[in-house]
Amino acid sequence: MDVLALEAKSVNGADAEKKSSSRPKPKPPKKAKRIVYFEVEIVDLKTKEKLLLLDKVEPTATVLDIKALVHKSYPKWYPARQSLRLDPKAKCLRDEEILQTLPVGTTASFYFRDLGPQLTWGTVFLTECVGPLIIYLMFYFHLPFIYSPKYDFTSSKHWVVHLACICHSFHYIKRILETMFVHRISHGTMPLKNIFKNCGYYWCSAAWMAYYINHPLYTTPYYGQMQFCQIGNFSIHVALRNLKPPGSKTKKIPFPTKNPFTWMFWLVSCPNYTYEVGSWIGFTVMTQCVPVAFFTLVAFIQMTVWAKGKHGSYLKEFRDYPTLRSSILPFIL
Repeated sequence: MDVLALEAKSVNGADAEKKSSSRPKPKPPKKAKRIVYFEVEIVDLKTKEKLLLLDKVEPTATVLDIKALVHKSYPKWYPARQSLRLDPKAKCLRDEEILQTLPVGTTASFYFRDLGPQLTWGTVFLTECVGPLIIYLMFYFHLPFIYSPKYDFTSSKHWVVHLACICHSFHYIKRILETMFVHRISHGTMPLKNIFKNCGYYWCSAAWMAYYINHPLYTTPYYGQMQFCQIGNFSIHVALRNLKPPGSKTKKIPFPTKNPFTWMFWLVSCPNYTYEVGSWIGFTVMTQCVPVAFFTLVAFIQMTVWAKGKHGSYLKEFRDYPTLRSSILPFIL
């Protein structure tokens, strides 16, 4: 009995050894990859003075992350106020660019420029639009100290004056609502000093045209027309908004939609500017006022510059961009 038990035990042991030897041996744990950290030097663009040395910056850090590190050392320079570039004459780096993809070694020098105090574009747009709206209405209602005291709070007898006020107010109310609910602005901020230039242009132009259109001695124009381009302008803004998901900065080629007002995309890259110019031309014809004509001319020149810039960026970024399109005026400009 004891011999049989010992033999059975030895057989079972041999089988166990065979099974254990047939099992695959566990793989040794993989060694963690060694992270190569970067050393980033921040240099003042003007003085070439070394401002900061950032040690052990992760290779996956973005330009925005580097700006945040600079902000920790210099609290007054918040990220929106900073401009970083690899060369003093190069373009500013975008916030989303990643350190390890830039043409630098493990020791990189970034040239820093202080952009000054910044404001959000939404704040700038609202300030630009609220001013002309209020200023025009002050002239329309003949508030004191604008015209002769005998005309205080009087109303014009000409229908075109009231129609002009409706059109002007509608234009700026539409822009305010678009700023609040439609526009998705890629650039987050702009320098504070620019708001004085922008507001000075819009506010002074509104006061200049409103003074003459609402003047008690204003004469009725020989002919006029209502403006219908505001709906087209709004339609284009909605179409452009739908191209960008919330928080995205990716660019796409805008194409016409089922809305007929967007069909201008077949002919121009910036139909919102085309409709905007059309609105002001209609307003000029309706009021036949020299300040309005001057404002329309200046606005057309400025919007042409913006449209040509955007059209050029489309052509550079998209190889399959429609060649039929012009910048702002179909087949002309």
